[in-house]
Amino acid sequence: MDPVSADATQTPQDDDAPGRWDALAAQVEAWVADDPDPQTADELRTLLATARRTPDSLAPGATPDPTQQQVLDAASRARADLADRFSGLLQFGTAGLRGELAGGPHRMNRAVVIRAAAGLADFLLGELEGRTPAPRVVVGYDARHNSHRFALDTAAVMTAVGIEVHLLPAPLPTPVLAFAVRHLHADAGVMVTASHNPPRDNGYKVYLGGRVVTDGGQGAQIVPPTDAAIAAEIHRVPSVASVPRAEQGWTVLGPEIVEEYTRTAVALAADDTAARERAARLKVVLTPLHGVGGAVAHDVLARAGFTDVTLVPEQAEPDPDFPTVTFPNPEEPGAMDLALALASATRADLVVALDPDADRCAVAVVDTRHHVKGAPQSPQADGWRMLHGDEVGALLGADAVARAGAADPATLPAHPAVACSIVSSRLLGRIAASAGLGFAPTLTGFKWISRTEGLVFGYEEALGYCVDPAHVRDKDGISAAVRVVDLAARLAAEGRTLVDALDDLARAHGLHVSDQVSARFTDLGRIASTVQALRSAPPTSLGGSEVVQVVDLAAGTEDDRDGLPPTDGIRLLTADGTRVVVRPSGTEPKVKCYLEVVVPVAPDADRHALDAAHRTARARLTAVAADVRATLGL
Repeated sequence: MDPVSADATQTPQDDDAPGRWDALAAQVEAWVADDPDPQTADELRTLLATARRTPDSLAPGATPDPTQQQVLDAASRARADLADRFSGLLQFGTAGLRGELAGGPHRMNRAVVIRAAAGLADFLLGELEGRTPAPRVVVGYDARHNSHRFALDTAAVMTAVGIEVHLLPAPLPTPVLAFAVRHLHADAGVMVTASHNPPRDNGYKVYLGGRVVTDGGQGAQIVPPTDAAIAAEIHRVPSVASVPRAEQGWTVLGPEIVEEYTRTAVALAADDTAARERAARLKVVLTPLHGVGGAVAHDVLARAGFTDVTLVPEQAEPDPDFPTVTFPNPEEPGAMDLALALASATRADLVVALDPDADRCAVAVVDTRHHVKGAPQSPQADGWRMLHGDEVGALLGADAVARAGAADPATLPAHPAVACSIVSSRLLGRIAASAGLGFAPTLTGFKWISRTEGLVFGYEEALGYCVDPAHVRDKDGISAAVRVVDLAARLAAEGRTLVDALDDLARAHGLHVSDQVSARFTDLGRIASTVQALRSAPPTSLGGSEVVQVVDLAAGTEDDRDGLPPTDGIRLLTADGTRVVVRPSGTEPKVKCYLEVVVPVAPDADRHALDAAHRTARARLTAVAADVRATLGL
């Protein structure tokens, strides 16, 4: 019996649906028989046994006593858990796979990964049928639970069907895998990681390049319709037992691949005597948040001349349980508390935080506008704050635009451009326009940003930055850290800071301030209904300003300058220039609302005028956020 069939989507609610329960139980037994992992097989057997339990000596129709009721409740919970685990095969999409580690087809486990690897292998063999040499695939993994095992399973499956597989030598950052795909001219790459998801999760990212993708998306993550084509191949896999797996034959890469990546990242910093002197004076605190980026990032920064870099000791080593944070995401409250405390205590100039797979980069600075006078000693009292992703994107974008303007045209693409997602700030577009450089708004996600024709820099507000698209066609927290720390060192040599550079951008283009309202749901059906309610009845005003434009992004934006394909979301624009974009998250059970206000600033505005503009912007953002929460019932 195929362990996954249409019957598995039928959810037994109680004992008055014995036919549905029997069908589900049969599906569980078939999956267990096909499961290559004794741990998840035993987990499912235990759940199934609990689901089948009935209280002793309970007569039909009788009222159960408390002990008997406990047995019935446990059985009901076990049935509901099994119904969810067997609600279908974990969906393979443009984010690859991502889900909770557990047994069953709707979870991340060896059985699901082996099927995914077999489907991807069949897709690659079909795409390159009749061509030589055989497809080449690079496989990487982070330090999460089961990441190495999933990577080995992928290598075994692909090697067995004749694919040339190169396995990264250790748990490494996602950018190293993305670099390796292009550097080794691979046809595909697989990275086993759940990025900044909770500890119980893992995932499976897929990149295509080599001979499969030859345009600007070479080495980038997959996009439609490729995701659907791979998913179709995965669904054709009848069972794990039917998938051949080699015991050896793949190549484990040596440390030279990390060395090549490191050399490339180091080259992004200025390299002259003055630059080295500036770098040596900058004091940086770095945290990888228990992820795999610490050692590589520290080495890259040191070799670029930044020798005064202190790792947060409690978070320096990889730990799949992420013991010091609730969510291993720099954006989440509390995630950067240890780093900020260390920076405050050591009088550092800058804090840099990487997410666990090091493809995102967060930056914190001292901003005197946030100094709390008379408050107890703390990082917040000292004025430490994390820069918003749009602020770092604007700083790096302005730097990239300036570099492009000063570069030899022969070293640039024919039509150099910068790009950001449609939920990111509009400031990057204004920076590019003022310099006569191309600008492209894209759908959310680096799979889209990285495909921009002539890309020299791209970012999304969720702390993702691509500063070296020639080598890493994806967001890269380590190379972004090099560029932002290098910029901070140049400014420090002039007696200035990143905050001063942001003030310069406000004088030139207006003060753009952004924020986010989000809601996490356990009932996934509420995500779609929340977005649909806004689509059906959008607000007439936000923050006291009339809503003058409502764009349903699901209908596409061909009538707009963006010219983007359809995506689920709504964009609202008010008379005072405030913009709100509401969309469901692509990787988390959330509805996200992206807010941006713009306040005019005079070109010669002094500090007092800028302070006033910031107060105005924050007041407007607060009012808009309150209206958005009320409208969506969050």
